[in-house]
Amino acid sequence: MGFKTPLYDTHVAAGARIVDFGGWDMPVNYGSQIEEHHAVRRDAGMFDVSHMLVTDIVGPRAREYLRYVLANDVAKLKASGKALYSCMLNEHGGVIDDLIVYFMDDALFRVVLNAGRRDADLAWLKRHATAFQVEIRPRTDLAMIAVQGPNAREKAVHVLGDAIAGALDLQPFFGREFGSYFVSRTGYTGEDGWEIALPAAQAPDLWQRLKAAGVAQCGLGARDTLRLEAGMNLHGNDMDESVTPLESGLGWTVAFEPEDRDFIGRSALEALRARGVPRKLVGLVLEERGVLRSHQKVIVPDVGEGELTSGTFSPTLERSIGFARVPSATTDRVLVDIRGKLLPARVVKYPFVRNGKALV
Repeated sequence: MGFKTPLYDTHVAAGARIVDFGGWDMPVNYGSQIEEHHAVRRDAGMFDVSHMLVTDIVGPRAREYLRYVLANDVAKLKASGKALYSCMLNEHGGVIDDLIVYFMDDALFRVVLNAGRRDADLAWLKRHATAFQVEIRPRTDLAMIAVQGPNAREKAVHVLGDAIAGALDLQPFFGREFGSYFVSRTGYTGEDGWEIALPAAQAPDLWQRLKAAGVAQCGLGARDTLRLEAGMNLHGNDMDESVTPLESGLGWTVAFEPEDRDFIGRSALEALRARGVPRKLVGLVLEERGVLRSHQKVIVPDVGEGELTSGTFSPTLERSIGFARVPSATTDRVLVDIRGKLLPARVVKYPFVRNGKALV
């Protein structure tokens, strides 16, 4: 048995199929995964993301500390509540985790860590905290529900009412506290919506009220197809501690300017750039019948080989899509080895889908 979120009993009572995810017992679906996917694209769906860990970074040197442990630069965060996506790297430039960091005030930043990486992340953060005299405070008292889709915010505010008055004014990639709720306009689906952190004991009641308001219960299966359509990486698939962001489509998250900012992994990334980055992450659309899956071999004629890092059938596009790490010289066509057959795939710029619209 794995760890359980405050909503575990709620999922079981709803008939969810429970699977292990990063050591947590989580719902993969409540019935039709495709229907859950479409609910988010077309209306509103919700996910239990309480297995992710909200963590507060506290101390007068919190900004200085995060400028050192993150590859993106939190100096960009000027307005209270503004969020930034970043990778946290090891000394070799490998991705320990990708995360979102919020600037609350000069002595308080908030980060959200991925479920399967929370122990490794906390150990890494604490390892470097002493030199900056900051405190790492895991908020294990909080649960988190992601409400996503074109009608998600309106349905959520209808449920919560005055408790989150003003949340509809939040701009994308901003978060704000509303009493006991921390509401952020972020997500992992390519749709508009909120991620709502709240006291763990209140989560089951909020879940049921959102359900009654017509917000569909959605599991990790739909979350994966949605995030892949949206062109969003998954740690452990599309990047890990052995792969740099420059080889994972995440070069845009690395702030090399200003040149005098030192951050963990910088020298390794600069050396890689000087040598020439040998691989890149690309989007693929399969041109024949079949399903792309991680670890399938990719053949790039006259160039070399690569590998699928993520793959799925896209419910929105009704085609198979994926990410592949391939030689940097790869252009617009590849072949994918699916059960011994070499099937043609088109190299595309992702995201594949955003705000319900096909982009490829």
